[in-house]
Amino acid sequence: MTSRTLVVIGLVGGSLLGEAAQIVDAEAPDTNAVWLAEHYTKYEHMVPMRDGVRLLTRVYVPKDDSTQWPILLTRTTYSLKPYGVDNYTDPSGSFRTLAKDKFILVTQDVRGRYGSEGEYVHVRPFNPNKKDKETDESSDAYDTIDWLVKNVPGNNGKVGVFGISYPGFYTSMSMIDSHPALKAASPQAPISDWFMGDDLHHNGAFFLSQNFEFFYRFAQKPEDPLHEEIKPFNFKTPDGYDFYLGMGPLANSEKLLEGHAPEWSEFLEHPNYDAFWQARNIRPHLKNIHCAVMTVGGWYDGEDLFGTLETYRWTERQNPGITNMLVMGPWPHGGWGRLEGDKLGGVRFHGKTSEYYREQIELPFFRCFLKGDTNFTPTEARVFETGTDQWRRFDSWPPKQAVEHSLYLRAGGKLYFNPPGEGDEPFDEYISDPSKPVPFTLEPTTDYPRSYPVEDQRFAASRPDVLVYEPEPLSDDLTFAGPIRVTLYVSTSGTDADWIVKLIDVYAGDFREAETNALHQRMGGYQQLVRGDVFRGKFRNSFEKPGPFEPGKVTKIEFTMPDVFHTFRRGHRLMVQIQSTWFPLVDRNPQTFVNISTAKPEDFKKATQRVYHSVAAASALSVMVLPNGK
Repeated sequence: MTSRTLVVIGLVGGSLLGEAAQIVDAEAPDTNAVWLAEHYTKYEHMVPMRDGVRLLTRVYVPKDDSTQWPILLTRTTYSLKPYGVDNYTDPSGSFRTLAKDKFILVTQDVRGRYGSEGEYVHVRPFNPNKKDKETDESSDAYDTIDWLVKNVPGNNGKVGVFGISYPGFYTSMSMIDSHPALKAASPQAPISDWFMGDDLHHNGAFFLSQNFEFFYRFAQKPEDPLHEEIKPFNFKTPDGYDFYLGMGPLANSEKLLEGHAPEWSEFLEHPNYDAFWQARNIRPHLKNIHCAVMTVGGWYDGEDLFGTLETYRWTERQNPGITNMLVMGPWPHGGWGRLEGDKLGGVRFHGKTSEYYREQIELPFFRCFLKGDTNFTPTEARVFETGTDQWRRFDSWPPKQAVEHSLYLRAGGKLYFNPPGEGDEPFDEYISDPSKPVPFTLEPTTDYPRSYPVEDQRFAASRPDVLVYEPEPLSDDLTFAGPIRVTLYVSTSGTDADWIVKLIDVYAGDFREAETNALHQRMGGYQQLVRGDVFRGKFRNSFEKPGPFEPGKVTKIEFTMPDVFHTFRRGHRLMVQIQSTWFPLVDRNPQTFVNISTAKPEDFKKATQRVYHSVAAASALSVMVLPNGK
């Protein structure tokens, strides 16, 4: 959802910012636009929906008519450029891999976008009680599939659907009450709930910098949308920290947008988990799925990691008996679709993990369920173990072998698997100042770096408003596999506060790479972020009805951070950091109990935050530990 977000052209229909600057990789000379025109015929159709609205649909049909081919469909918000039956695109990433294996490749502008008719609605809610000609994204997918199998010549009657990010959401919608011809679906980094953990909010905290320009771009309506390019917002500086701090309270963002993004204003009008957001929670509706499902995501996805894991879990829970797979790699948002996947920032993964996924997992999945290839055996969880950098297979996720342990914060900045005892210092404290928030990255950017989920956290550890806890160096490898449940006992001198928790892998001081990494960093002592997330304190009892803190009163905060599959190597250290600002990724909490979207400058106040680690108030992280050798 950012100018740094992966853009996958054409079939894949990529990220939430499909109009962003493209990340281009070198095209193989045998799979460029000339090659595509030689091997495929391009068609454009206006496909009718049940209410009469027509959706522009691009179809690439193999010229090889020696057999019938399955259909692969992607529904997207991000345009089918270049438009026109004589204009072919350069296939790349997944598109290239699939095109070389021969599928009927179909991409569609969703209702109300670019060449399609109708009204566009962001994350259009599912309607479980549709009547007559009523529609939603599920019915549009159903009607599209029905039209394709009846009207595209040379198809074998089997359809697959896939897409990344927003197209991942449309893929999830296509699975609900699925068409009989739909045999395989792969929602990739799909949106599942925009308030609880995807894109716009995490646990009620508003994600500012990765959304501001996206919605400015997304809302633009050029006179010739099929050919004109979308214009970026003019920040007048490369320094997002400075820009957003100078913006002042969140309400001023609407003035900067000058009415060009009406949905931004709509989002700010719903600061709590009300009916607006609840209707956009797709998870309870992931039912009546009859096709094979392979949900794909990246451990370092800064946008829709929550949606990936939740889509897999709810599909598994509500559709017993179907093939339902989870694939997770060491990728940023959409990184599996086009990049090589051998590194992220200064961290290397010692192999081209994205290429491996596209050729050894994604293609075989679709070949199995759409072409009848018997060489593929579905695996419940095909996941990449970071730290040791290897692919693993499990018959459940989290692995059944994983055992839950509590990792306790202790006095003196210690971190142990045993709870605090009598006589330990009861708390640590820091002063959180909204006028001097902790940055989430040191990279000057108005958006967010794709590599921030693995960025070195030494810059934060040195700040007085960040608490640091760590044990002695590990004497053996330690593997976490699953979600991280956070229990904090806290108090604040204010009436509201954010709580950011970061799990970090501290490399050994003598750590050496076999070769210079991408950023020419020395990695000894590197504090690699493994997982971080935020909880907006006012929602500790209810996301629908927030409540203030009583100043100075010890209060329990509980939330779950998305899963990890990471091994802390022998000689490394675990580290936990706790802070109350993460700017400008997360908007500033005034630390007074107000509607933050309408807060005034005078509402922003310093506050003393305390984190307790006593016998009666033992703050801890509950982690799933995978025994060595399992």
